[in-house]
Amino acid sequence: MELHSKSKIFVAGHRGLVGSAIVRRLRKEGFENLLLTTKLELDLRDSIKTREFFCREHPEFVLLAAAKVGGIGGNTTYPVEFLLENLQIQNNVISSAAESNVQKLVFLGSSCIYPKEAKYPLTEDQLLTGPLEPTNEPYAIAKIAGIKLCQSYSKQYSKNFISVMPTNLYGPNDFYDLESSHVIPAVMLKILQAKKAGLKSVTLWGSGKPFREFLHSDDLAEAVLICLKKYNDPALINIGSQEEISISELASLARGTCGFEGEILWDDSKPDGTFRKVMDSTKMRNLGWSAKIPLREGLKTIVAEAQRRLDLYATEGRGSYQQIAP
Repeated sequence: MELHSKSKIFVAGHRGLVGSAIVRRLRKEGFENLLLTTKLELDLRDSIKTREFFCREHPEFVLLAAAKVGGIGGNTTYPVEFLLENLQIQNNVISSAAESNVQKLVFLGSSCIYPKEAKYPLTEDQLLTGPLEPTNEPYAIAKIAGIKLCQSYSKQYSKNFISVMPTNLYGPNDFYDLESSHVIPAVMLKILQAKKAGLKSVTLWGSGKPFREFLHSDDLAEAVLICLKKYNDPALINIGSQEEISISELASLARGTCGFEGEILWDDSKPDGTFRKVMDSTKMRNLGWSAKIPLREGLKTIVAEAQRRLDLYATEGRGSYQQIAP
């Protein structure tokens, strides 16, 4: 069965950073028959309800973007939840998709699956060649299990279940939390709160020295749709911008974007995580894709949302800027 505008596509996690970008892209390209459910309507951690949903709705294609996500703070504080909940979501969706004869499934992983001491840029064949970065190990282990489950279904039952590995992401509908956000929303929140408080400086986690590669979620969504159409190999495929920036340079860009004139300080008693993490996305580029949104421009698309979230936290009395950890 070929993919077409009326194909029934289930986007799991459609309200999140990745899922919402995928929905925007699908609608932009004319796909009309999208299955979208909230967590209240369908808790993907529940195996019985997930199986019932697939039996009832019979999606033809599945894009698995649902996950419990967070940064170093979240992974360190809640390792059980990051491991267990992601395993539950993945196992339930992937097994239900197989049982209901879904034509194709795309599993969204993460660049944190690669070893801490891997060679750079990260190539797909480096999976499971060394120990993981301890600060995000629970999440990484869950994602590796998802990759292996997709590959196992492909090998044993000839299912067209593929795995794509995005680099560090940002964009609309990101996960904003005062304690466990990823680096970009956390940095934006801290800087905006310092600006609002009239502070002359803001202190961020770590040394600022590590390098990261960032990709806007809309660029990722374009790549995912290309993979849905063209990529049918069970071997994982990297998706990254292949442009590196230090965390200190990122903070400077964010400071300019937010209009904060104070100084940026670093708390090097906090963990940096992996020192460098840039991916080799040659396989993805060979499919005709490349990132289009520069980081400087991309940050401008999220500053208003970060401010709204900050105002909401202030209204709810949810702590001070010192609690925000990238």
